[in-house]
Amino acid sequence: MTSSASADLTRLLFDGRYEQSHKDLHDLLLDPVFDPREGLDMTEAGKLAYERSRAVHGALETPRQILADPWRLFALAEWPSLVDVSTFSLLMVHYNLAFGTVLEHGDREDTKDLVDELDRLDSFSPYMATELGYGNNVAALRTEAVYDPATETFVLNTPDALAQKYMSYSGFRDIPKLAVVMARLKADGKDHGVFPFLVRISDGTALCEGVHAAPCPEKPVQGLDNGLTWFDHVRVPRRNLLHGDMGGFGEDGVFRPASGNQRKRFLRAMNRILPGRLCVSSAATGAGRAAVYVALRYAVQRLTNAPGRNDLPIIEYRSHQLALFTALARTYAMTLLLNHAKREFTSVPPNAVPAELNHLVSITKALSTWEMTDVIAVCRERCGAQGIFSVNRIADYGSLLQGLVTAEGDNQVLLATTAGQIIAAGEADPEPAAVTDPHGRDLRDAGFLVSAVRHREQELLRRARTAMSDDSVDRTYFEAWNATINTGLEMARARGVRTALECMAEAAETARTEESRTALGLLTALYGLTEVGRDAGWYLANGVLTAGQVEELAAQTDALCADLLPHVQTIVDGFGLTPELLRAPIAADDYVSAFQARTGAHGPSAAPAEADANVNANVNADADSGAGEGERA
Repeated sequence: MTSSASADLTRLLFDGRYEQSHKDLHDLLLDPVFDPREGLDMTEAGKLAYERSRAVHGALETPRQILADPWRLFALAEWPSLVDVSTFSLLMVHYNLAFGTVLEHGDREDTKDLVDELDRLDSFSPYMATELGYGNNVAALRTEAVYDPATETFVLNTPDALAQKYMSYSGFRDIPKLAVVMARLKADGKDHGVFPFLVRISDGTALCEGVHAAPCPEKPVQGLDNGLTWFDHVRVPRRNLLHGDMGGFGEDGVFRPASGNQRKRFLRAMNRILPGRLCVSSAATGAGRAAVYVALRYAVQRLTNAPGRNDLPIIEYRSHQLALFTALARTYAMTLLLNHAKREFTSVPPNAVPAELNHLVSITKALSTWEMTDVIAVCRERCGAQGIFSVNRIADYGSLLQGLVTAEGDNQVLLATTAGQIIAAGEADPEPAAVTDPHGRDLRDAGFLVSAVRHREQELLRRARTAMSDDSVDRTYFEAWNATINTGLEMARARGVRTALECMAEAAETARTEESRTALGLLTALYGLTEVGRDAGWYLANGVLTAGQVEELAAQTDALCADLLPHVQTIVDGFGLTPELLRAPIAADDYVSAFQARTGAHGPSAAPAEADANVNANVNADADSGAGEGERA
């Protein structure tokens, strides 16, 4: 394949916006401030993440300008985590969740000094919504802000242990923090629901009066200052209420909420969560692509034995191909699905998000972070012992994904909520949808694969609606939902997979070179067959596949791997990554020398086949499946 094909794949993966939105972020990561630093403890690593966040802020346009361009925000979410997963977390909390909330609901003349302080990053802004006892039910949070008309201040208080703010960045007291705190606004004896407030947490020397914090236990890799935070009658000026169009104080000093119920106002106050889910998915797919890039570059150099041969790159083994090429296909699928969700999000006014878009973004967030969690785990395993070391990045990406599946809505809860909304939005069809006759159909045909997954999605939806509307049994709504929830989850997942397949097929059709079109067609088929194979029994039982097609699945995926092998280098070149950017020794052109340089070893200069002693690896015990497939590092 040619470089023009790689450029075409880059165009598709970055939705034609690489030069406009991504390239300077790529180049910024080459700065020495992002060079690996060995021997740091968790606190030092956390402080370094703050230093790197300031470097990113100083090199780019202001947060206000970035928030004005969602594509730029999504790009910012995608790149820094490739070299420091903690920097991603700090930037996204400050830019999207906290400062985004300030601009949407509190960008007024009387708050200009506070807004400018955050725009300059003079202070970092934690986002304090989740409470210890209400992790998946933020609307029920208990932190309260009681208005005192005599002083025109709110008294912010944590009423009990369950109401402590949980996981927010409050541990480093020598870093100025001006947080967005979600609290229950109470005025004139009435509870008006949850509103955001700007609250100074620390002034750069110590926590502010009445603010208390305790560190959370350490997390692997990420040394950030997550903590428990609680408030003891902290006075907050009235102007620090970020009420936006959700209410306000009249000339008589009385607070009046906007029309609508508390739930509606709460969702309005939390509206940065939706773009936040796209930011989370951007980080996940970026990490997934980087993990596949590292694993495949290593697989080309890593030597193993084979029947009749002593030195064979491990990429030649079909078992290794199946694992990594499937990961490659899933990474392309999730990237293209995410691009589709981003386009849909940016095409509607921020305050007029239709239910269908909310469903798409939520499904994309859950599916992409789950898929990339699996992709990264596969890549780590396929790199053997080298995959364990942080210096080779993949293990760090695994830690990142453990946070992303929970961030901006725990995946299981988010997908179940979305499934429930989809099920409730229509009536049950009395009869199953017609099945396309599978006899004689090509298992590689994208149209056939899309129709198969669509049928599963529609049939699961029909069954879920039928089950929920069944009044022949005396049961509560919860009992009905509890008996349906797993069908709903599978339906919502199938919708995401079907949409991703459609995006892949469309990308293949719009590819501009024969090489990129061929590569995308193969990736589409591999992703589709992998998904159909996941539930092959269901497809067989429902007449979507024949028994012969089910038996043929394994052979077809093997054949796709063989067909993909000549194209893999160009496919990963489409990621826009380089060994110089990732600084992962096993992704270098000479990984043995690079690994020795990073470990300080001074072994003999040797070809990879002679380098076993230098890296202390005997990986015959770490062999893939297949006779004689013991690896040598």
